[in-house]
Amino acid sequence: MERLNLWELQKIQEETLKAPRRRYGFLSKILFTFMHLVYGKTKNLSKFKVLEVIARVPYQSWEHVAYIAITHMYRKPDFARRIFEFVKESRSQQDNEQWHLLILEELVHKKEIRENFFLYRILPQMIAFLYYHISWILYVIKPSFSYNLNADFEDHAEHEYMEYVRENPGLEKEVFESDFADDYGQFASLADLFRQIGYDERIHKQESLERIEHARFS
Repeated sequence: MERLNLWELQKIQEETLKAPRRRYGFLSKILFTFMHLVYGKTKNLSKFKVLEVIARVPYQSWEHVAYIAITHMYRKPDFARRIFEFVKESRSQQDNEQWHLLILEELVHKKEIRENFFLYRILPQMIAFLYYHISWILYVIKPSFSYNLNADFEDHAEHEYMEYVRENPGLEKEVFESDFADDYGQFASLADLFRQIGYDERIHKQESLERIEHARFS
């Protein structure tokens, strides 16, 4: 995933804040409403961590479907290769979301934020389990359904991170130090870290939308 400099990150944030959110679908609205009811509307590290637990699962579900397709269609090399490239892309996106989760978990630990075990450990896994199967079923029915759902989720995450930076100017003065910095990226502040994560979510959204367009014209 591309790493942006300070000027680029600020420009990307401005673009996101000026842009309207997507017109979310029915399933997305249910998920976001549920999240607000359970975790509140206030943006914080623990809530972002829940988002990242859920964010990985569409890519896992697509990867699963793709491997099934390869198993049944390996006798068609061209088709199998295209599917395998799709698997690698999904794996890359999944890994990127995993870095987000690890960094957020690290920040929660460093700041000694106390979390309810059920709300922040058990329930996110339950939501992710349900979301995985919804994404899987939608993909089997029609891939664009699953891509649209993911685009909604990534658009929501992009705006949440960028708004969080705007609402918390003190993040500009907090230095980003992490055991995962060499893997994910070096940033001057937590503000830049969250801008980069927001940008990552935008790229994931765009990739899902591109897949919809590719499916439409292929």
